[in-house]
Amino acid sequence: MAAVHRALKPAGSFYLAIGDEYAADLCIIARRQLGFNMRNWIIWHYTFGQQTKSKFAKSHTHILYFTKHPKQFTFNSDAVRVASARQTTYADIRANPKGKLPDDTWYLRPQETPETYFSGDKDTWFVSRVCGTFHEREGWHGCQMPIEVLNRIIKASSNPGDIVLDPFNGSGTTAVSAALLGRQYVGIDQSPEYVKFAQQRLAHALEQSMGTLFGDTSTDDLAGAVNDRNRASKVQTETDAFGRPRVPRRGATETV
Repeated sequence: MAAVHRALKPAGSFYLAIGDEYAADLCIIARRQLGFNMRNWIIWHYTFGQQTKSKFAKSHTHILYFTKHPKQFTFNSDAVRVASARQTTYADIRANPKGKLPDDTWYLRPQETPETYFSGDKDTWFVSRVCGTFHEREGWHGCQMPIEVLNRIIKASSNPGDIVLDPFNGSGTTAVSAALLGRQYVGIDQSPEYVKFAQQRLAHALEQSMGTLFGDTSTDDLAGAVNDRNRASKVQTETDAFGRPRVPRRGATETV
């Protein structure tokens, strides 16, 4: 986090996705020791949670949103607005015609909505975790972030041409989202294998998105670029992130 603070431009933003165990500790370190300014403590809540045996099932992730400067930072509110109940339910003339900013609880119930990501007439955000059977799932990474989470963050806190850095690149979702939204991108990972697959994933997404207008790409265009079953990076590994043998799934590609 100290390196991130040092690398950020004066008007830059930092989003940290973290589980329950260290969220509070890292928030204190970021604010008191490193000088970050906290804007939101976002809860990404998904009802398709992680099952547990001796405690309540995990169904959320914390996303801590910081800026380097307390007042000077990029936040494109119009890029992430959703229709409000004032507009869709109450016909209130006081409603902002552009919609409202999403809440800081991103409430995800994919099994209860037909929409792909989120409905325009609601202020809740329907994005599931990337489960093993999803077309978006790469198969070689155990903790893949859904691209819609990164799309919202990147649209809100950067402009086309800005640089987006992910120091824990993993499955490459941040780089793919940034590239498709017309941003420059840097991804860092300690695994050469992850880097190789992420590069393949990025190359395929860019190839699929050719002809679209970067920086103003629709949700359908973005989904099509990342969900193609024939991409070279969609490879099922023999073991999961914890070294456990994978349960064979119908339609999975060959293992490596």
